[in-house]
Amino acid sequence: MPLPDGDVTTSDKLIMEGGGSMARLLAIMRRLRDPETGCPWDIAQDFASIAPYTIEEAHEVADVIERQAWGELRGELGDLLLQTVYHAQMADEAGLFGFDDVVRAISDKMVARHPHVFGDENRDKSAAQQTADWERIKAAERGPARVLDGVALGLPALTRAVKLQKRAARVGFDWPSTDEVVAKIAEEAAELVEARDQLTEAEVAEEFGDLLFVMANLARHLNVDPEAALRAANAKFTRRFGRIEDWLAEAGKTPDQSDLAEMDALWNRAKTEEKATRS
Repeated sequence: MPLPDGDVTTSDKLIMEGGGSMARLLAIMRRLRDPETGCPWDIAQDFASIAPYTIEEAHEVADVIERQAWGELRGELGDLLLQTVYHAQMADEAGLFGFDDVVRAISDKMVARHPHVFGDENRDKSAAQQTADWERIKAAERGPARVLDGVALGLPALTRAVKLQKRAARVGFDWPSTDEVVAKIAEEAAELVEARDQLTEAEVAEEFGDLLFVMANLARHLNVDPEAALRAANAKFTRRFGRIEDWLAEAGKTPDQSDLAEMDALWNRAKTEEKATRS
């Protein structure tokens, strides 16, 4: 319910009037973080506590796109935008920078990294060449640095593995083909089995990590996004297991009243059903 005019500040009027301006969203965030009149939960947050929500919202945008649920995309993009506003507001309170500085920084970066659009360079280049030029400009911006510097720690582990490997590949530290990668996978899998039988839990975890790292390398060599591939595999597993539950329910049973042999047979049935649907 709108507050009486006498009790509403200028920013509150902007908030209550509605509309889709950035000024309104920034005013909402300032009000939520106001130490005296804001939301206790929002006031208590800091960069570290909000960061997991930022990552989660980015994944939810990716999920909507993966499902092509276009009716949900507007809302998810708004949730992601709020994360930028949230961090910028906390930075402003700490005297670090403000939202305008965020916008200025990304605007300047886009202009600087697209000289073929905003400068004198020729636009006649492939997407691959533009990607190479982008990385070259980024490297020049970073200045002298180690090869792997700047690959964000907060990335999903598989995504970060691919980025680390791409950086190393640029300076020649890479296998020439997938054959060597596949051979390394076999080697790491054998080491994992050996660790399982002879080593500690920590050493098993280390060997498992090595195997995942090489799997990410194979994905890179095959031009496969490992995060997207695993999301698709998760979706497929969820879909097929749902069919198992459906068929068991038709027989008056639940999964815990079944056994592996029956559920495995139903899994194969679901698999056959999907293939028939696709063909």
